[in-house]
Amino acid sequence: MTTLLGICGALRAASTNRMLLREAALHFAPDSYVEADIDLPLYNADVEANGIPAKVTALATQIAQADAVVISTPEYNKALSGVLKNALDWVSRTQPSPWRDKPVAIMSAAAGRGGGERAQFSLRLCLNPFRAHVLAGPEMMLAASAEQFDAQGHLTSAHYSATLAELMAELRKAASRAG
Repeated sequence: MTTLLGICGALRAASTNRMLLREAALHFAPDSYVEADIDLPLYNADVEANGIPAKVTALATQIAQADAVVISTPEYNKALSGVLKNALDWVSRTQPSPWRDKPVAIMSAAAGRGGGERAQFSLRLCLNPFRAHVLAGPEMMLAASAEQFDAQGHLTSAHYSATLAELMAELRKAASRAG
């Protein structure tokens, strides 16, 4: 039984990153797909001193229990979103690290023509200390993302669909080797 965890770097319910995650899950075809909730309090050592918040513990548990993780981030001011960075910071405070050797695919959906290229670069940097197995590619950077989905939330571009399918095939292979 394969479990895929999706982490959306945007909180908006209709985010194109959320739609991209759901398309990724269709291509990955897990037995179970779960979307994480990263609407967490801002990291604060004073809060941590009173215990890791339950929502953070739940997120760390979801990461640990998943066979693979796919993260989709918007690009906010040339970097990953603040809510995604905050979630990574919080999870880094949990023990043992749920990220260690976890197969992870990253992707982005953004309004600009770069499709979130800088957001992905910054996300890779943020994941490095966790020693996750972050796939090198193919790089899935969805440009002009608001124009790339039909009314049902499915990708309309054959090029982007093929790239996403290849990325999810690579993630599935990595998950089978890790498990």
